[in-house]
Amino acid sequence: MTAIIGLSSFVVKKESQTVVEENSISHKEILINHSIDDEKSELYVSIQKNGFSLPNFTSFSKAIDGFSILKEKGIIQNPILTIVDFDLPSTQKRLWVIDMNKNEILFHSLVAHGKNSGDLNAADFSNENESYKSSLGFYITNETYIGTHGLSLRLDGLEKNKNDNARNRAIVMHGAEYVSPSFIKTHQRLGRSFGCPALPIELTQKIVNTIKNKSCLYIHHRSNTSINIAI
Repeated sequence: MTAIIGLSSFVVKKESQTVVEENSISHKEILINHSIDDEKSELYVSIQKNGFSLPNFTSFSKAIDGFSILKEKGIIQNPILTIVDFDLPSTQKRLWVIDMNKNEILFHSLVAHGKNSGDLNAADFSNENESYKSSLGFYITNETYIGTHGLSLRLDGLEKNKNDNARNRAIVMHGAEYVSPSFIKTHQRLGRSFGCPALPIELTQKIVNTIKNKSCLYIHHRSNTSINIAI
């Protein structure tokens, strides 16, 4: 038997028979024959890539842990998981948008980090005002607005003393001209923000409109070893 967690529903496949039953199979029942890591591995390898590369399993696994918590608490209303992997340099596409109902990657994009978090690589993070650093951990997406950078998306950090000051710091998702292959070609890195996960201009509207209104955003770095969601 192969079990795949879709998080909004559990899909259990047995030979040619497929049974989908929302919220009908408990974690306890599934874990009788499968470890948590096995379940996440099966979900990972089952993702429809749509021509994109997969995120690293380490960042994906931690993202699933937080997504599961938020899903169980009823916080997530839009079943989209966005992963930003700051273990990767800014010259690589390190943002993934995954539809957790359809289990498919919708976008894979460049994304900027804060100017004081590092140059090519993000290494220093902060929750403080005017630090101009990125903040790690889990966020819930909220409303959009038109600001200095055009269409922008409010983000609320969910982890105390890690990112819960995001709204006060005006940490939002927005587009920026410095998030582009041409900027990388000239500067050997992306441009940097004041702490916002800035996107390529041409993808901003599509990504923001996909992930707005209470989906999960996870910003990953290997230095962040705990999940402290306070709701």
